[in-house]
Amino acid sequence: GLVIDGRTLSTIFQGGLEGKLLELARRCRCVLCCRATPLQKSMVVKLVRRQLKVMTLSIGDGANDVSMIQAADVGIGISGQEGMQAVMASDFAISRFKHLKKLLLVHGHWCYTRLAKMVIYFFYKNVCYVNLLFWYQFFCGFSGSSMVDYWQMIFFNLFFTSVPPLLFGVLDKDVSAETLLRLPELYKNGQ
Repeated sequence: GLVIDGRTLSTIFQGGLEGKLLELARRCRCVLCCRATPLQKSMVVKLVRRQLKVMTLSIGDGANDVSMIQAADVGIGISGQEGMQAVMASDFAISRFKHLKKLLLVHGHWCYTRLAKMVIYFFYKNVCYVNLLFWYQFFCGFSGSSMVDYWQMIFFNLFFTSVPPLLFGVLDKDVSAETLLRLPELYKNGQ
């Protein structure tokens, strides 16, 4: 791991040593920036996003973490002693740091699989509907007449676009939470 403080970060950014920092950080499993200013935190996140072309996650619990949370692809705010500014600026909010494991490994896995299935479902629904309209035009001689009334088309899209996401969102859990927490490598299989 690499632990870097605010004074070192200011030396790195002023001296143009960002490339050296990234080269060193790539060799570490974990990089921790402590005693850094809000601007330095966001600059580190932007540097990693821009240079390494990776997805970034920032976790913060106070107003000094807001710029870092907003600079990241995914921001997690922890509600705590320092107020709710980080929570208001984040994508996800948790009450304690210990809930991070469950948020990432369990809810992240479930969300990933649900979204993947729903994308496939929406393609299937649209292909079926467009295919039906395409073949209808052969039977009506390409006259441009409508196959269905507008209220039926609206009901079709409303029913087939709203009900399945609700059912998937509530009922679809491919692996239990206990298994996902016990085997964190299952998260990588979906990717």
